Amino acid sequence: MTGDAVGDANAPLPPSRGVLYGVGVGPGAPDLITLRAARLIAGAAVVAYPTLAGAASFARGIAADLIPAAAEEIVMDVPMSVERAPAQDAYDDGAARIAGALDAGHDVVCLCEGDPFFYGSFMYLFARLADRYRVEVVPGVTSITACAARAGMPLAARNERLTVLPGPLREDELRARIDGAESVAIMKVGRHLPKIRAVIGGLGLTEQAVYVERATLPEEVVLPLAEAPDTAPYFSMILLTKGADPWL
Repeated sequence: MTGDAVGDANAPLPPSRGVLYGVGVGPGAPDLITLRAARLIAGAAVVAYPTLAGAASFARGIAADLIPAAAEEIVMDVPMSVERAPAQDAYDDGAARIAGALDAGHDVVCLCEGDPFFYGSFMYLFARLADRYRVEVVPGVTSITACAARAGMPLAARNERLTVLPGPLREDELRARIDGAESVAIMKVGRHLPKIRAVIGGLGLTEQAVYVERATLPEEVVLPLAEAPDTAPYFSMILLTKGADPWL
């Protein structure tokens, strides 16, 4: 046996790769974080999360009291741009830094508002890393279920269908989809509120629609759509049900 061979045999083993956890932290209220998510966050050596255009991270804010003081934090700043390339570059960079931590043997807990796989930012990291690393997804309370609960508005029963629509859809597509739906949740309302309100009004459904803003947070607003403000933040939603289920 050569000296090189002996040296190879005695070399320390490389660390096992860490696990990436995509953790849903819910719609905003810290006490809506699941027990599993809370346990993982509280035990994390590395925590990752996105920020939007340099602003504070909403996901981190929800989980702030659980993050260990000694945890390394990987911040992915996603620029606010119509172009897709800058955001893709931000997730590429974040995925590379997360991969470095995983290769060093550290588990990484990635925080995601709401649920990771329901309009969640974590899915972009999952697409970049799941083929190379062990990834576990921890579901969270979605904004839709939170808004329905706060509005006291059941969304679907028995064989009814719930249609989820993003507010930026074109006016004609929104009209067609709402017209053919039974219950509707319209997300990402924001600056699209006037267009959405006009579509719903044109269909004669305003009285069946509820506006919810920042659900579960202290500044929450829940109003009939007819009484909604003229402007809406990104974290707002419109719920509409036509009450088709006869079992009342």
